[in-house]
Amino acid sequence: MEHSPPDGGRKGPLSGITVLDFSRVLAGPYCTMVLADLGARVIKIEKLGTGDDTRAFGPFVDRESAYFMCFNRGKESIALDLKSPRDRELLERMLSQADVVVENFRPGVMDRLGYGAERLARTHPHLVYASISGFGHTGPYSDLPGYDMVVQAMGGVMSLTGWPDAPPARVGTSFGDLSAALFAAVGIVSSLYRRTQDAQGARVDIGMLDCQAALMETALARYDVEGKVPTRTGDSHPSLAPFETFAASDGRFVIAAGNDQLFMLMAEALGSPALALDARFVSNDLRCRNRPAMVAAIEAITRGEAIAHWIDRLNEAGVPCAPINTIDKLFDHPQLLARHMIVKVEGQARRAVRTAGNPIKLGAFADIDVNTPLRAPGLDEHRERILAELMSPTGDYAPAHRPSAAPAHVVHAPQAS
Repeated sequence: MEHSPPDGGRKGPLSGITVLDFSRVLAGPYCTMVLADLGARVIKIEKLGTGDDTRAFGPFVDRESAYFMCFNRGKESIALDLKSPRDRELLERMLSQADVVVENFRPGVMDRLGYGAERLARTHPHLVYASISGFGHTGPYSDLPGYDMVVQAMGGVMSLTGWPDAPPARVGTSFGDLSAALFAAVGIVSSLYRRTQDAQGARVDIGMLDCQAALMETALARYDVEGKVPTRTGDSHPSLAPFETFAASDGRFVIAAGNDQLFMLMAEALGSPALALDARFVSNDLRCRNRPAMVAAIEAITRGEAIAHWIDRLNEAGVPCAPINTIDKLFDHPQLLARHMIVKVEGQARRAVRTAGNPIKLGAFADIDVNTPLRAPGLDEHRERILAELMSPTGDYAPAHRPSAAPAHVVHAPQAS
């Protein structure tokens, strides 16, 4: 489907790829946001009247959701009634010209609507069809509802998050949704590459719980080797030391000296080279075993100066370290600004909101322009454009005025069930 991109023509490696995005809330929209940032055309297929659930999520800017803007930047929107023969015909034409379908409903919802993966594999074999759900489309849990908090709990990450004497804690962002979104994007791009070899589409089936297990780092292997259930370790790494926060005179900061050489450099930077020669601390294994004594020895030094002093000394020595920034500090962070990681998005009211940009930097393509806000679509905003592309030239479909809110008798596009 040829089009003029909503972002003003910015190109990327996925330019020429069209994605039909049936998803809503976070996991699916974040996945398709990544694809849009890489140049794909993403068309949201939304519910009549209300659209994506997150259009009603705060915070709001001139009555538009900033949440929605952040993850739907650079996309288009069309609202369809999938019980309407006219809209189903339009969707069939869109499917014929699209490359990718993304949905994040519970297994069975798209099948009941007639747009499941098996049916589309027969009628539109070129499509890459990506499904994101709590537990995937196979297995005994596949029919259960799954939200971020559910898979964080079930996948084990909550048992590893927090302090040893405190209850398990949720990771501070929607780790379950976001990890599934990124794995889905990898699966889609891989399938598109494969399609260049055999012209065949593919099924991408992403379970959020699977993604949580995949991101457990060495926790599974540690248990299998040691027979001891890993648990919460606060701000320290279970297998590296020092790899945690330390007290300065004005707060806490991070030192991540992940090997013996870095530990020696750290000791020099702290003005205590003898620390690296202490028999309790001469290897990473010994430092892990003697962590309380090591922390006490380091903090006896670091409490004497401010965070900025130690950050400067450690950076000069090449020892990884960092202040613990609050979110407001990110907007003016010189490294993030230099990397174009703070961008602007806006809705129909044209009031810009700052958010994170695209971390995938590709030398062959220009980065997002940080001074030009990326548009998030209004509900059904691009209907006329899409109709003109697909159907108006043939006279098969006369565009009609759409009401701003769906009447009570209309059956909407699918919701999670």
